Amino acid sequence: MAVNLREKEASELLTVDGAQVFVGQAGVKKPDHDDLTLIVLNKTNSVGAVFTQNRFCAAPVHVAKAHLANENGIRALVINTGNANAGTGAQGREDALAVCAAAAAQVGCEAEQVLPFSTGVILEPLPVQKIVAALPDVKPVHWNDAARAIMTTDTLPKAASREAKIGSSHTVRATGISKGSGMICPNMATMLGFIVTDAKVSQPILQMLTQEIADASFNSITVDGDTSTNDSFVIIATGKCGQSEIDNIADPRYDQLKALLGSLALELAQAIVRDGEGATKFITVKVENAESREEARQVAYAIAHSPLVKTAFFASDPNLGRLLAAIGYSGVAHLDTDKVRLYLGDVLVAEHGGRAASYTEAAGQQVMNDDEILVRVDLQRGQAAATIYTCDLSHGYVSINADYRS
Repeated sequence: MAVNLREKEASELLTVDGAQVFVGQAGVKKPDHDDLTLIVLNKTNSVGAVFTQNRFCAAPVHVAKAHLANENGIRALVINTGNANAGTGAQGREDALAVCAAAAAQVGCEAEQVLPFSTGVILEPLPVQKIVAALPDVKPVHWNDAARAIMTTDTLPKAASREAKIGSSHTVRATGISKGSGMICPNMATMLGFIVTDAKVSQPILQMLTQEIADASFNSITVDGDTSTNDSFVIIATGKCGQSEIDNIADPRYDQLKALLGSLALELAQAIVRDGEGATKFITVKVENAESREEARQVAYAIAHSPLVKTAFFASDPNLGRLLAAIGYSGVAHLDTDKVRLYLGDVLVAEHGGRAASYTEAAGQQVMNDDEILVRVDLQRGQAAATIYTCDLSHGYVSINADYRS
């Protein structure tokens, strides 16, 4: 059961001029199930993308990276679920290219103008003929249908929209969808995220914007510490809002657009954690006053990745020594533990190297009973900070992953 997450109604999701969405049924994993998505783009757009850093990255990741270098631009994205096309070697890349060629023939562009994406079971051949055969039958849909079609172990589709004035006279729209529930860890995770906006942005600037937004959203979440083979996050700017192009970061509209798209990406990223496999609690880990942001993230991830910490949250057990232990083994050089302050919500748990004199088990228990919990760590050694989002680790996580291929 997802933690305080609900499915968006179609009326809550904005259409974006310059992008059309289609869904079909390829029967990749099971029949009579929407598992194929085609997003068709206008001819004048720009695309920014970041991908998994797993060395065993999937065939569609290899192909998408190569196609992004195509000087003629991108005209379509094709996404299948049920099969990751990962660990499939040279044949997997040929299969991804075949899907691109089929989509290109339908859209009326070159195969190099199509970006392929796959998610699902690793180390199994992509049923490419099923996907190619299904492409001509895809139907136009709204964004909420596409969000559902890209799901794997997700319990709910994830979609969101934003609209705001960028600059003095133009309103910009953005809609995004994402999928992911397990095998979630930064440097992308087993997740796919797509945002389309009608802003007009040059490609180099959009790539920079995509990387910055990913760092603060999709690269700041973890469910289980596993980095997948297929993770991809893409922002497409169709340029249809009527504004002049944003082509440098000094343009005041850059920060405005970054805030708009960053808020959207963070909602989509947090939705993945809220729908983490077997999750019953949504946990925010904030580390403050570190020497560097990297150091703050190091401590936050030590907490967020700890199975002992995560199972304690599942049990609502204020066994908070587990938090101190994670901070201590995080690897921060010359950490003065006497200066560290640990908070659970607004409750001071530890200071001066031990349990805070004001702390009571009842106060800790009250916070642990909530389904949304804040852990705050004050290192008192600098001015940098970082925030990571995670969930608890339950019996459900084991069951879902034990039965994943069944």
